Amino acid sequence: MGGGPPPIVEKEKFDHIEERMRVIEGGGNFDFTDMSELCLVLDVVIPPNFKVPDFDKYKGTTCPKNHLKMYGRKMEAYAKDEKLLMHFFPRKPC
Repeated sequence: MGGGPPPIVEKEKFDHIEERMRVIEGGGNFDFTDMSELCLVLDVVIPPNFKVPDFDKYKGTTCPKNHLKMYGRKMEAYAKDEKLLMHFFPRKPC
């Protein structure tokens, strides 16, 4: 009979394409009225002229504790500022 796929399969494909388009276009699902929801660490105070030290990228083949120790040593001057440490940890490839 008809050589094409059943109508249900066609509708599923169409729905899938529509969903992908919504994701690509943003779909208007982003309500940024409260920007604090986007912050990793709230109320972090970044000192003037602060520069994030260079870190070696963690490749997963060495001890993660040693990697964290190196981060702590390079950020030692800010060791008492937990929010600053948390804020910048994921920023640079560690």
